[in-house]
Amino acid sequence: MSTGVDHEAIAERILERARSLGADQAEVGIQTASGLSAEVRLGEVDTLEYHRDKGGSVTVYMGGAKGSASTSDFSEEAVDNAVAKACDLARRTSPDPANGLADPDRLAQAIPDLDLDHPVEMEPEEAIERARACEAAARAVDERITNSEGGEFSWGRGTVVYANSHGFLGGYTGTRFGVSAAVVAGEGGSMQRDYWYATARDLAELEDGETVGHRAGERTARRLGSRRISTARVPVLFEAPVAGSLLGHLVSAVRGSNLYRGSSFLVDQAGEPVFTEGVTIREEPHRPKGLGSAPFDGEGVATRQRDLVADGVLTGYCLDSYSARKLGMETTGHAGGVHNLFLLPGQRDPQELLRELGTGLLVTELIGMGVNNVTGDYSRGAAGFWVENGEVAYPVEEITIAGNLKDMFKGIVAVGSDLELRGNVSAPSVLIGEMTVAGQ
Repeated sequence: MSTGVDHEAIAERILERARSLGADQAEVGIQTASGLSAEVRLGEVDTLEYHRDKGGSVTVYMGGAKGSASTSDFSEEAVDNAVAKACDLARRTSPDPANGLADPDRLAQAIPDLDLDHPVEMEPEEAIERARACEAAARAVDERITNSEGGEFSWGRGTVVYANSHGFLGGYTGTRFGVSAAVVAGEGGSMQRDYWYATARDLAELEDGETVGHRAGERTARRLGSRRISTARVPVLFEAPVAGSLLGHLVSAVRGSNLYRGSSFLVDQAGEPVFTEGVTIREEPHRPKGLGSAPFDGEGVATRQRDLVADGVLTGYCLDSYSARKLGMETTGHAGGVHNLFLLPGQRDPQELLRELGTGLLVTELIGMGVNNVTGDYSRGAAGFWVENGEVAYPVEEITIAGNLKDMFKGIVAVGSDLELRGNVSAPSVLIGEMTVAGQ
């Protein structure tokens, strides 16, 4: 799985070339990746794809002006041309005092080993069989499962290197393995589909395909017989797999680019209670084998653990160097996004949350992106289950849930114990006291 690329040599050549062309500062990012994806449908191979990608980007600064260029060709001529293009663009661009590299004292001084790289030599036949086993397990759950969107198994390995003219040069390599299945069930003229997946840095820790497939089949079959419901104001329980989307909206609202433009409902809210007391949202960039783990951000700034929300209070924002300067603040190490952000779990399992919900809606799927980042207004299509007296009554579909994120965050009445770290942003089940559920 080696890419045969000398990342450091290419980075050093780019920086030297930028200096020779008059750049005050320069930075370079290089990424290489390879991997395999096998998809089967109804037991037959549908797609078998191997990829091997590489790319590099260079940004130069001249008197406060910025120019960027990229290339997928690492020959000396192509690299030199990319640097020359970036410098030419900088000369044609207006200066901005917020431009420039991250301050030297914010750069990572050491690169910790986060145990991200677990390469496995795997033949295509093994990937196919893993995908086939996952799909077969899903189809075997219920005789009403009559069709399939397929089972998939994939692996990949990639290397990231970043360097700049402050003398920083760092990189790391990571692997990722994934397995998934999506199937279709039918009954009485009604069709339903659902899916499940698992992903891990280490193949030895990846949930087995049969378990993943079985869960995909169960999730599909339980949706048969879905009904419409009448519009009402009721409690809403977000199942863990979809509750993480609430954190995604939070991250968008505290992103520096949205804050300095004034296009966020959380402008000037740092230090204020934004969530219910007891809610803590933590970021752990150095979690071993974490799917979002990184020793430094996209500017070489050291990442660090922090509570973005502590006991309901928003402690700060997610800033890169440019947005921090625009806001008169300092970078928080978030060039490129957050790293392993999750809502700390509570003590109650999903059944206890259903009993606390009483009568209302359990959301298991969200559709569309009807969220206004400026006002916090929230309206998304949904599917799930109607709950009565703390018990699931029947599946529901073709509904919309609506509210405002400011009210929703402060309206959290309980957080579940069912946290699963299956991605970069994760949450357990979240119960919100009241939302509008629009149906018939």
